[in-house]
Amino acid sequence: MAYLTLYITAIAFIWWIFHVGWSEAIKTILSVLIPSLLIILFNACLGRILFRNPVVGIITALPTSFFIYKRSQTLVSIISRWIGMKGINIVESQVEIVETEVISKEDA
Repeated sequence: MAYLTLYITAIAFIWWIFHVGWSEAIKTILSVLIPSLLIILFNACLGRILFRNPVVGIITALPTSFFIYKRSQTLVSIISRWIGMKGINIVESQVEIVETEVISKEDA
């Protein structure tokens, strides 16, 4: 059953990347992954203090997660803008403009 779930998830993920494009997919993944990693790292580093008492851990995990998520949005927006600017620069560097003049057959 786990393999079926992973298979369906992988197909949905591939379709989603095809539908929205690589840059938008990376931006969305990073907007979820960065706050999640920061919350996990914060709780892992301070786990002894926060989770000695389960009630204190449950009470303090939600507010710290909320504050870390809100503060990480600036980092996420900076990275998203950087990824967006990289895509624009790649597109602009690949465009070549050739100027030509039209000469009619009678003039030639």
